[in-house]
Amino acid sequence: MRLIRRSLALLLLILLGATTLPARAGVADAPGDRLQVTVITYGPGDTYWERFGHIAIELRDAQDGQAISFNYGVFDFDEKGFLLNFARGRMHYLMDAEPTDDDTAWYVQAGRSITRQRLAFTAEQAAALRDFLLWNLRPQNARYDYDYYVDNCSTRVRDALDKALGGVLKATLTARPGGMTYRQQTDRLMSAQPWLMLLLDFGLGPYADQPLTGWQESFIPMVLQRELRSVKVPDGHGGQQPLVVEEREVSPNRVAAPPVQAPDLRGPLALAGATMALLLALTRRRAATLFAVLGTLWLVVGGVAGLLMVGLWTLTTHHSAWANANLLLFNPLAFALIPALWRAAHRRPARAWEDPLLIAQLLAGLAALALHLLPGTVQQNQPWLLLGLPVWLALAWSLRSGRAAPAAGE
Repeated sequence: MRLIRRSLALLLLILLGATTLPARAGVADAPGDRLQVTVITYGPGDTYWERFGHIAIELRDAQDGQAISFNYGVFDFDEKGFLLNFARGRMHYLMDAEPTDDDTAWYVQAGRSITRQRLAFTAEQAAALRDFLLWNLRPQNARYDYDYYVDNCSTRVRDALDKALGGVLKATLTARPGGMTYRQQTDRLMSAQPWLMLLLDFGLGPYADQPLTGWQESFIPMVLQRELRSVKVPDGHGGQQPLVVEEREVSPNRVAAPPVQAPDLRGPLALAGATMALLLALTRRRAATLFAVLGTLWLVVGGVAGLLMVGLWTLTTHHSAWANANLLLFNPLAFALIPALWRAAHRRPARAWEDPLLIAQLLAGLAALALHLLPGTVQQNQPWLLLGLPVWLALAWSLRSGRAAPAAGE
């Protein structure tokens, strides 16, 4: 694989420099007191997979000047079965490293902000971090199983720093409550792509609404950058000092920044649900074909959405999508009601099974509402309740009102 070969080539270059040029040992062989540890945070980009930002660890030999950036955000579209693994939630990411100047030049050109935070590492901690990163860079160790929220480019940097610091980072951030949930951070950062944001919000289950600690919320590079500012470490004289000894923005952001808070989806989706319900009610008698078309569109979308949620829950490791209460509002039962819709539009008698199926769907919607209102409920799916319930009520009323009586024997 090209990316693994590049990592191996850089690793060999670093190690060869250490063995052939002892006067210019570089990062691989420099004593710990010559190593400077810096966290480099890159702001969000325009493309959807860049919206969460990026982060890397730079090791610099203060004497030699060599600076290498190590990051965990590399994936390869050419990997065999990449798209299938992506769909199943089994994504493979890679650690990579390259000279800092080469790495940052790309982000400057892309207009993404670059912030450097130099950290107060002791010589022993810097050497331990360097040894771990070089070990991790080896091709047999570079690959890992990616998870959006618990194992990504930011959490890997966080964990590497914490390992070298002896657990100080985790102890500090775990004791601090996070500011947002996984869902809120996802909606906030993806708001520049509204349809993708809605799709992701719809597909997230209760896992995405659990309260987070500062440690967990550091899956976002910009949050980790913020949290590092408040961490204290021993100063070697019996006191404490800030972990971040210097912070500076070396390149400004030229890409539209995400909002500070997640957008409130309740108003837009409630309006969409009320509009769809009103259209169904108005067209039921005045434009029967349009009524059937609109209803069919709703049922097809609901059925497809239900199939996707069932698939995510039963066939993939996307655990953030499991046990999604939206399945009670949008499920494959919707497909079975499509013939009933067209019979009602043409005032044909109802089948015997139509009413029980319709009642079952209404009860499922009420169950979704009850689950949301019960104390201790985690999943925050109010926007989708506001969208789905009015439409189902309007559809049920439209199917029941004014249709012909069932024929004998049906």
